[in-house]
Amino acid sequence: MSRRASKKRAVTLSALVCLLALTAAAPAAPGATRRPPQKPGSLLDSVPRSGVLRVCTTGDYRPFTYKDPKDGAYSGVDIEMAGDLAKSLDAEARFVDTTWAGLVDDLSAGKCDVAVGGVSVTLPRARRVHFSEPTREDGKTPVVRCADKDTYKTIADIDKPGTEVIVNPGGTNEEFARANIEKATITVHPDNTTIFDEIVAGRADVMMTDASETLYQAKIHPELCSVHPDEPFTFSEKAYATPRGDRDFQEYVDRFVHLATHDGTYAKYEAEWMS
Repeated sequence: MSRRASKKRAVTLSALVCLLALTAAAPAAPGATRRPPQKPGSLLDSVPRSGVLRVCTTGDYRPFTYKDPKDGAYSGVDIEMAGDLAKSLDAEARFVDTTWAGLVDDLSAGKCDVAVGGVSVTLPRARRVHFSEPTREDGKTPVVRCADKDTYKTIADIDKPGTEVIVNPGGTNEEFARANIEKATITVHPDNTTIFDEIVAGRADVMMTDASETLYQAKIHPELCSVHPDEPFTFSEKAYATPRGDRDFQEYVDRFVHLATHDGTYAKYEAEWMS
């Protein structure tokens, strides 16, 4: 092929490419049907199809979530709520073990559809997951041996040499303690289901956790007292976490929580554990 013919062919191909591009960009002719852009599938549709709602939960935070070490059965306020949420979607709840340090990662990675179990709303978490309407308000307050309830009322009372502060790893309790305690000793206890036994036994003095948990633990451990649960050190909210980007599912979970917290359903489950 001659140089001139080759050049002519290149020009023709370029013109054809431009024409195809213009045709694709041109508006559809009157009366023609255009396919709407495809939306990514929502859990609001896929969960009913599969019949399973995957629920991430730590199983170590009564009264909200607890996994029985003997038979692996889950119970708690948010476990009951998750069961109701699944039923409302014509599905069954399937609980997925997670940890406080890994909860956001597991939800973001698609290991579950929703995360429940006394999950506190924080801004770092809210950058990675969507939080539903709050289920309740809460805040950090001390739980101590009842003999010490007048000794550890303030952060200054607690943050003294010789005081043993105990925390569970990876959650907002550890974050709060490390942000506020400089002189007292902080000990990380790996099992949140037995951590309060450490205070009862005298191996630790104080745990600062959500007021709701201190009230429940004081109920099942008569040796322990919750310190000013009505006036906690902080303000926080608990909610259910769902994946970012799935607005249809987010709005559905919001409506579910709103109804359950206003029609007495959530209060009934909480009363069963707290009364």
